[in-house]
Amino acid sequence: MTHKNSSSDSALAKSLFANALSAFCAELALTEGKAALTVETYALSLSLFGRWCAKNALSLEKASVRELAYYLARRHTEGASNKTVAKDISALRTFGAYLVRQKIWGENYALHLDRPRSAQNLPRVLSECKVNMLLSGIAADTALGVRDRALFELIYSAGLRVSEAAGLLITQTHLAEHLLIVLGKGNKERMVPFGEDAKRWLAEWLERFRPEIMGGRAVPEVFVSRRGRPLSRKSIWKRFQDIEARTGVSAKVHTLRHSFATHLLKGGADLRSVQELLGHSDLSTTQIYTHVDAAQLQESHQRYFPGHA
Repeated sequence: MTHKNSSSDSALAKSLFANALSAFCAELALTEGKAALTVETYALSLSLFGRWCAKNALSLEKASVRELAYYLARRHTEGASNKTVAKDISALRTFGAYLVRQKIWGENYALHLDRPRSAQNLPRVLSECKVNMLLSGIAADTALGVRDRALFELIYSAGLRVSEAAGLLITQTHLAEHLLIVLGKGNKERMVPFGEDAKRWLAEWLERFRPEIMGGRAVPEVFVSRRGRPLSRKSIWKRFQDIEARTGVSAKVHTLRHSFATHLLKGGADLRSVQELLGHSDLSTTQIYTHVDAAQLQESHQRYFPGHA
């Protein structure tokens, strides 16, 4: 009999939670205009909490700070990283605000939870030698080969994001001045110089091979496919994977941007200038590259002076 009541309570708790979560997600999408991916991420995170509540026959209105803390402790023991738990807390706080508005919670208990500190993941960078090996390994004996060489030379030379390279327009490209007008995150424009090697390959692409592919058709983007369509981010990632496999240099497209920033700082550029070139709104985002260089120095010291670090 007790078992039957426990099962009934669990089913009821699960049903009430599902209804609240469904209404919350609808409000996020329809009223607050949140992106579908954001709503999906919140729903996934909160559904895990809902399952835990149902398993413990805990009704949503009776959940308090203690229960939330128990749940997050469980997430830790199941192997969730600090970063994942921090995302869970963000979802619970937003959901908690909704529950307060619906008078299901008397207060937003999730606001009392402390976000765990995530370990700082330093970006991987390539040495200048490895970058040269990667770029020189691009077979530039065809029109698309020249395009790829120009594309990745420019990403490295100007520190571009993949989305910025894909969306770069011909009208934003000034070869004679070695300058790009880049539209970055938040539609912020910035002016970025690029080097002589990037200019040479970009001129070869724009003045010789791109017109052959386009055949008079008007497409504003600099980089296009063999069919004359704007090159997508997915296509750029795929091209890079092919080049990576051919050269044996293990990296990602974004590694070129990380390498650009690190090499500038190593060469004596000041942090503010690098911040402007990368289009970072916060200087603390750029400061991670100073840690990268320090980490590389420490690694070199340990390699050549083992036992004396």
